[in-house]
Amino acid sequence: MIIYTVKQGDNLGDIARRFSVTLRELENINGIFGDILMPGTSIVIPTENTAHVVNKGDSLYSIALGSGTTVDELLKLNPNLRFPYTIYPGEYIITPPEKKLGEIEVNGYCYPTIRPEVLNGWLPSLTYLSIFSHRLNPNGSLEGISDDALIATAKESNTAPLCVVTNTNQNGGFDSDTAEQFLTNSEAVDRFLNEISDYLKRKGYLGINIDLEYIPPSAREAYNEFLERLSERLSAEGLIFTTAIAPKQSDTQVGTLYEAHDYAAHGKYADRIIIMTYEWGYIAGPPLAVAPLNEVEKVLRYAVSRIPSEKILMGMPNYGYDWTLPYREGTFARPVTSNSALNLAIMNRSEIGYNPSSDAPNFTYRDSKGDEHIVWFDDARSYEARLKLISALDLGGASFWTINNLYSAGLYVLNSLYTVKKLL
Repeated sequence: MIIYTVKQGDNLGDIARRFSVTLRELENINGIFGDILMPGTSIVIPTENTAHVVNKGDSLYSIALGSGTTVDELLKLNPNLRFPYTIYPGEYIITPPEKKLGEIEVNGYCYPTIRPEVLNGWLPSLTYLSIFSHRLNPNGSLEGISDDALIATAKESNTAPLCVVTNTNQNGGFDSDTAEQFLTNSEAVDRFLNEISDYLKRKGYLGINIDLEYIPPSAREAYNEFLERLSERLSAEGLIFTTAIAPKQSDTQVGTLYEAHDYAAHGKYADRIIIMTYEWGYIAGPPLAVAPLNEVEKVLRYAVSRIPSEKILMGMPNYGYDWTLPYREGTFARPVTSNSALNLAIMNRSEIGYNPSSDAPNFTYRDSKGDEHIVWFDDARSYEARLKLISALDLGGASFWTINNLYSAGLYVLNSLYTVKKLL
């Protein structure tokens, strides 16, 4: 795989010819159609080879040495090079294929409203399909959802369907009172534990994902006790137990979102722990990258000090946001997908920048009213940077929120770096 950054004057046809791939391959993988490309756009090149971007001071010998190959091999891979083989900063030198970084597990959260063609695009790259969500009532009962077709489709693709249980209210927001009332009511907890295994098996689920958020700090120990008892029950029945937890950077991090999530307890009782490493930039907040690499890495380095690393699935956002500038507190950003962000940049002739500390792309534009906007989103470069943390920290894998839209370039990056494990 090669990730190419578009320069002024580039078009897809020229890029396809340069890297000896077809135009249709570039269009389908990158979701970009037409002749217009904005500088700064990342383009995934579907090839087994990789590429080195020439830096000042590089030579063919130093590139060959760093790539584990020879100058002769580089010349074979780059027939455009001619004696005396002068190379220039910013030029792409094709290098031999790299081995995959290993086998990982991948979870994808989806809503029942996911379109069949989108689901089918994701399923080959998923270990688990977590269907969102069964609402937990304070008395320990569950509100069902329309999930039968999704469960069956997941199994057909050897993907393990997981039942997501949340303390959300009817408006979709997380409800602290529901979590507290349930966790501190022994009869409600007993009811849930006595019924959950049979319910999962009757529905065809292979396990469960507990996603209780904004739990009052006073209920932390009650939550830990619930996790322990649920672990024992599910383990005895051969069912998978996963949890979702907030992105903490220390044991003492304050805030209702964080305090009741005990990393060590989740690491002890759950089979897999999904860390929600996103929402630094969020819909009601100021403009920021949704999952800046530097902040994500801080969370994960803390996490591996409390949780067995192989149990951790790193959260990956599958969305970005469009903010109106200047940002005003109390206003809301507009969600965007990676593909819609790229199309928005093209429509407004906006050059795409790339922030080196957060490892994320962004661009600005003015709307028809003259208001300025900034868009932070993900592209192939930011996907690659974050996904490589899995190997660097020896994590179990990744988890995407949500898979209700398909970003083919991101999936190509994922599958180029790793082999996705299947349990069925």
